[in-house]
Amino acid sequence: MITIVDYGVGNIGSLINMFRRIGQEAELTSEPQQIVSAERLLLPGVGAFDAATAKLSDGGFDVAIREFVRTGRPLLGICLGMQLLLDSSEEGTSRGLGLIPGGSVRFDDSGGTRVPHMGWNQLAVQKPAAIVDGLPENHRFYFVHSYRVVVADARDELARSEYGGEFTSMVQRENVTGAQFHPEKSHAFGMQMLDQWARS
Repeated sequence: MITIVDYGVGNIGSLINMFRRIGQEAELTSEPQQIVSAERLLLPGVGAFDAATAKLSDGGFDVAIREFVRTGRPLLGICLGMQLLLDSSEEGTSRGLGLIPGGSVRFDDSGGTRVPHMGWNQLAVQKPAAIVDGLPENHRFYFVHSYRVVVADARDELARSEYGGEFTSMVQRENVTGAQFHPEKSHAFGMQMLDQWARS
């Protein structure tokens, strides 16, 4: 069972539909205790960093997510949900969940790079992990973001992508994984990735 954190920020309908299509059972929750007891936890997110952290804090979700991670069970953050796993973001002044050391910075558009980064892109996997195992050469994932993650420890970088230079597109530290893109909008490639995470 995959539990999706429903804190008012994220494209939850698409996620539920994607898990249904791959035969994985998923549920929504806005109850902190249900988060702590989940088998697998998914943190979605779209929008502004400070607004999301405020919602996490106001609902007690931040404490529950950290407690869940201490159990060793798998957590996946996607899009803004990945950035929330880190310490901070240039987009705001609030603190992130602090589960992976690092922060987010805005893409540099001074050289003509268009911001936000919007569209399809590939991954250059940096270390073995079940979630990215066996991706076909023609894989592509859908991105929409203006800020990119910078990890403090290179060992936490799971994948890179290219947009005005290389940037970190996936992170992983122990049982905590993040994907900057939207697997639920990435067709067969997103289905493969979510299925592998759900089964790993």
